[in-house]
Amino acid sequence: MGGPHHDAQRHDVPEADAFTRPYWAAAAEGRLLIRRCAACGRAHHYPREFCPHCWSEEVTWEEASGRATLYTWSAVHRNDLPPFRARVPYLAAVVDLAEGPRMMTELVDCPERAVRAGMPLRVAFRDGIPVFTPTGR
Repeated sequence: MGGPHHDAQRHDVPEADAFTRPYWAAAAEGRLLIRRCAACGRAHHYPREFCPHCWSEEVTWEEASGRATLYTWSAVHRNDLPPFRARVPYLAAVVDLAEGPRMMTELVDCPERAVRAGMPLRVAFRDGIPVFTPTGR
């Protein structure tokens, strides 16, 4: 474990497939997409081909506002997978998007002592991956 091949592999970038390619293309442009169901009207995230609320397949992509509220977080002090080992400590977070869905992410540009549940956040992008930062109140 941990040889040269292991070190070269990144564990923070999922492999895009035909279905998720629009999501990752938008993220590379600095836009956060979610899915919304035409049948029940509810938004969801992570992207799925069906609505997890009513099971309808009438779901489409929608650009999210990028606003969120911090639901919970955890300070990660050890993670041996690249590139995380170079980022520790970091703040793994779960946020509630303004549109309703809850999303796993990372909280950036915020010292751990300043973190509080319910704090307003906005999306930012690091290497085409959505992360969240405090709004500055």
